[in-house]
Amino acid sequence: MKDSFTVRDLPLSERPRERLLKLGSEAVSAQEILAIILGRGIKGESVMAISQKLLSRFGNLKDIVNASVEELTQTKGIGPAKAAQIKAALELSRRLEGDASEKPKPVLKCPDDVAAQVRSKLKGKKKEHFFVLCLDTRNRLINSRLVSMGSLDASIVHPREVFKEAVSSCAAGVIFAHNHPSGDPEPSKEDIELTKRLARAGEIMGIDVLDHIIVCDKGHSSLKAKNLF
Repeated sequence: MKDSFTVRDLPLSERPRERLLKLGSEAVSAQEILAIILGRGIKGESVMAISQKLLSRFGNLKDIVNASVEELTQTKGIGPAKAAQIKAALELSRRLEGDASEKPKPVLKCPDDVAAQVRSKLKGKKKEHFFVLCLDTRNRLINSRLVSMGSLDASIVHPREVFKEAVSSCAAGVIFAHNHPSGDPEPSKEDIELTKRLARAGEIMGIDVLDHIIVCDKGHSSLKAKNLF
């Protein structure tokens, strides 16, 4: 019998490292980043469960890196070696960012603000890319993550993936954004149905779905402004 769980014990589609390699680093959640850093769990406790416990206890990655080794090791499954791995990896990221973390968080007040945040990431894409933007109670952007990359005419989006980062980020609300490779920003029937389904899931989880913006190279549209959900 194995003594510990590793990311290899997860289904292939759920493995953080494989998701990072397939979708890019921006697609993985804070929990998955920690799981990749930690590598393995302990007997009876998966690495993903340990990662979520760290986030639940400290709130976010910044507070984790600011915690002492003694504080980190109070979480079951985190010994001195794993605590050192976490602090080293996150400190490296913080140093590379320099003063960027001190800049004011952008406030997303309208569809134009949202489109400005994601347009560079979506420009010229030949497949649909679906992003979730996590906001605090003042509509300040916490982060944005790619959660799905679909075919030329469809994108499979699961509520579990959409809200995973929102929960990890302690977001008060979310805004969705995706592109239409066709160049027509008008929402499709599928876009409307998906948004309604995600809004219902958000209500259950206590996370407001504020809008869904469809972005094209030449324009964008808001489902909220059109009263479509």
